[in-house]
Amino acid sequence: MTEKVRLSKIMSERGLCSRREADVFIERGWVYVDGIKITELGTKIYPKQNIVLNKQAQVQQTQRVTILLHKPIGYVSGQPEPGYQAAVTLITAGNHYKNDSLLQQLSAAQLRGLAPAGRLDIDSSGLLVLTQDGRIAKQLIGADSQIEKEYLVRVEGRLGDKGLHQLNHGLRLDGIPLKPAHVTWQNQDQLRFLLKQGKKRQIRRMCELVGLKVVGLKRVRIGKVRLGDLPKGQWRYLREDEQF
Repeated sequence: MTEKVRLSKIMSERGLCSRREADVFIERGWVYVDGIKITELGTKIYPKQNIVLNKQAQVQQTQRVTILLHKPIGYVSGQPEPGYQAAVTLITAGNHYKNDSLLQQLSAAQLRGLAPAGRLDIDSSGLLVLTQDGRIAKQLIGADSQIEKEYLVRVEGRLGDKGLHQLNHGLRLDGIPLKPAHVTWQNQDQLRFLLKQGKKRQIRRMCELVGLKVVGLKRVRIGKVRLGDLPKGQWRYLREDEQF
């Protein structure tokens, strides 16, 4: 017989919201299972039962913003380190991309709970996603995420056919085999990395293992969303028609 599972876990797995959001919605009486309102945290249900969020939960979700930032070198994506600033400090009205198709005004409410969905090293630049939406965060950084990320990596050193093959498949970090990647030459000193994995400083460490030194690293795409012509240090809203 199928065992019951925590409601919040199933809601997260179905992409309805994050587990933390699920607990908030349950406490507020915004979640219905097979038509019955659930208000008790820790409630368990059968995996195939029907779950519906009421209109208040749906409205709250639509009001949450997701922001695309062109992070410059020198900013940390997560918690600030001594002597450095967090990338979220760049989300100001003055840094809003003037060609943003969404004419929305930045508000204090949009900054509350705005957090990076994934990391980008302090000495790397490019596309960084910051979101209030737990569904998007789970999609990008959840344990089962299959979202591909594209990087342009300028390198120094010599790389033979064997080394290029190892970058694509066969390297280990911290004793654990890396998932297959797709690495090709973009030009004579720049590689193009396509990864579905995001270990700390992964690309730099991969390059070191095959005798290359990274001198420049830029993330230009996450899933179907591209950095495009977004200027460095500026940001724009994720449009409704854009999906990762």
